[in-house]
Amino acid sequence: MINKKIIIQVMGLLLVIEGVFLGISTLVSLIYKQYDTQALAITTLICIVFGGLLRVLTNKADKNIGKREGYIIVSLVWIVFSLFGALPFVLSGAISSYTDAFFETISGFTTTGASILNDIESIPYGLLFWRSLTQWLGGMGIIVLSIAILPIFGIGGMQLFVAEVPGPTPDKLHPRIKETAKRLWVIYVLFTCAEVILLKLGGMNWFDAINHSFTTMATGGYSTKQASIAHYDSPFIHYVITLFMFIAGTNFTLSYFALHFKFGKVFKNEEFRYYLGFVLVFTFVIAFALYHFNGIGLEQSFRDSAFQVVSIITTTGFATADYLQWTPFVIVMIFALMFFGGSAGSTGGSVKIIRITLLLKNSYQELKRIIHPNAIIPVRMNGKSVPAPIISNILAFVVIYMLITIVSTVLISALGYDLQSSLGAVAATLGNIGPGIGKVGPVENYAHFPDIGKWFLSFLMLVGRLELFTVLILFSSAFWRK
Repeated sequence: MINKKIIIQVMGLLLVIEGVFLGISTLVSLIYKQYDTQALAITTLICIVFGGLLRVLTNKADKNIGKREGYIIVSLVWIVFSLFGALPFVLSGAISSYTDAFFETISGFTTTGASILNDIESIPYGLLFWRSLTQWLGGMGIIVLSIAILPIFGIGGMQLFVAEVPGPTPDKLHPRIKETAKRLWVIYVLFTCAEVILLKLGGMNWFDAINHSFTTMATGGYSTKQASIAHYDSPFIHYVITLFMFIAGTNFTLSYFALHFKFGKVFKNEEFRYYLGFVLVFTFVIAFALYHFNGIGLEQSFRDSAFQVVSIITTTGFATADYLQWTPFVIVMIFALMFFGGSAGSTGGSVKIIRITLLLKNSYQELKRIIHPNAIIPVRMNGKSVPAPIISNILAFVVIYMLITIVSTVLISALGYDLQSSLGAVAATLGNIGPGIGKVGPVENYAHFPDIGKWFLSFLMLVGRLELFTVLILFSSAFWRK
């Protein structure tokens, strides 16, 4: 039987956490003396009071969290956080429609970066900070934060970690899950602070540097400028953000090793080598195309190519140029990158490099099996044999991912959108990328979608952020059976 009380209690605790971060955004609004202070303060109070009430009412709940409770909590938290997190946008009048406010907020928490805002610079600083903060919190995951805190209340967090951490094989940096969460967050904060300093040195003001660092490390892509990173005509800023997007798309376990100067472990990792290889190959090919076909200068061709390749493959979604104006050959390559994603254990979305790597390896091994039908030819990763169930899981994931993409594209096209825009919107939201192709390109947004389209795309963002199975399993009758 599902332990409903512990689910409610955890949601209450997490709402209090959301209230604390909303309180920080309220302080930012007070500093800049803008009109969003009251809306942020009211939402802060609502979250803390309501969350505290849920905690008190379920004080005697059984503290055990099983697999089913874990999946329910992980799926619910993004929805509940977005429902409450959308309130300051509506209460302040910055976004008049609750549907639009919810879309903007869940796009933040899922680190998608798809926006409905047509004039970002007109949004007050407190709300801009909250908007960036939703991505920063969603990047490492509210659950990873919570499992460092829940043990204080006698609640275990392992099932939440397994359900939330991206990738087929979540890594633990420490035998105790609480210590793993702490170390992940220390690395996350450290990289964020480093980027803030570098962006400030590059000419950004402190507010923009902090906001862009939040959304870079989260691979979210929200900017405080309507033109995104193209607003800053600075090669230094472009290269700094490219570097940190690449780091954010790397497995954080490898970042931990790198910070401890264990670079051998980093470069011996096959997934990292494939990730780096894909980035370099696509960067040089696209840079050559921009230089040769579009007549862009050599350095800018390389910079724009590297920035856009890393931005798309890590599912960040920042832009320094309108890639839809580039040659069709390049646009097709950019679109293909939307199905790659970052490394497992990173803040990136989409399919993930490790799945693509194992699929390529399995396909190659399958050719050998055809030639030698009686031979046992395992798929190896980092020198170790990959169990058959993991390969089956990956194959199922990719098939379901593509089926969802196809069906969703048909549904969006039924709203009157052309194939390119429908496919672009679905690929960009399911992959948590943000900008796509067609009418949702890097200089466009999602404001023109009808409400039903925005709610459906919001659902795709959630499904993509939680790697399909975590959400889809809730629609299985077997999950709810006693």
